[in-house]
Amino acid sequence: MKWLKNIAGRVFAVYGLLLFVATLLIVLIPIWIISFFPDPRKTRYFLNIGRVWMGIYMPLIGCPVFRKGLHHFKKGQQYVVVCNHNSFIDVPVTTPGVPGVNKTLAKAEVGKIPLFGMMYRIGGIMVDRKDDNSRRQSFEHMHNALNMGMHMVLFPEGTRNRTGMPLKKFYDGAFILAIEAQTPIIPSLLFNTKKIQVPGKFLFALPHRIDFHFLPPVDTTGLTRADLPVLKEKVFNIMWDYYTGHTQTAALSPETA
Repeated sequence: MKWLKNIAGRVFAVYGLLLFVATLLIVLIPIWIISFFPDPRKTRYFLNIGRVWMGIYMPLIGCPVFRKGLHHFKKGQQYVVVCNHNSFIDVPVTTPGVPGVNKTLAKAEVGKIPLFGMMYRIGGIMVDRKDDNSRRQSFEHMHNALNMGMHMVLFPEGTRNRTGMPLKKFYDGAFILAIEAQTPIIPSLLFNTKKIQVPGKFLFALPHRIDFHFLPPVDTTGLTRADLPVLKEKVFNIMWDYYTGHTQTAALSPETA
């Protein structure tokens, strides 16, 4: 019955939110101390805490995460990891879910949120998309992160995909970074996060298994800005074809918690 599902979804959302706050209070002081460390040590320690935290939290809310394709990450190699983006829950899945030390790109306004913003400032590179200077600086910071041995985890769709299509049109940023840094791209895909946080419903969520798949790297060696459209289209098609071919079978694939 629809009315019963709506009630259950809101009860579950409140439960998930309260549990998040409760567990956040446990890790808050260690994260605050870590925030004073330099990178990449700061981000590495933050991720160590985050992986334990989310490794406990996600199963407790009925959303265990299973990863596939970890063997595509080679030791000593940095990657630009691009991922689809369907819901708010994507970030706490991708940040601890990508192996190794990694950063993401976050909106500057998110960094101003009390407590929550502190974590974004540690694990992310802040950017004001309306400010040209901020966008230029964010590219410099992303280059620096790669040079320090960290991966960059980016959502090329820009914002959450609220359409009925598997993917939205990609922006150029992730692919420009990969070309300029001559860093391989690892396409990745999240399955089922849109089923947990249904688009258009406020304070509504349902438990569901999450699958996080990493695909073979796409080499950028020797590419220039002139190759940007072809590279972007290639990665888009790889992700589109994989997503449409695995949406129904993701839960049946070999898995790693």
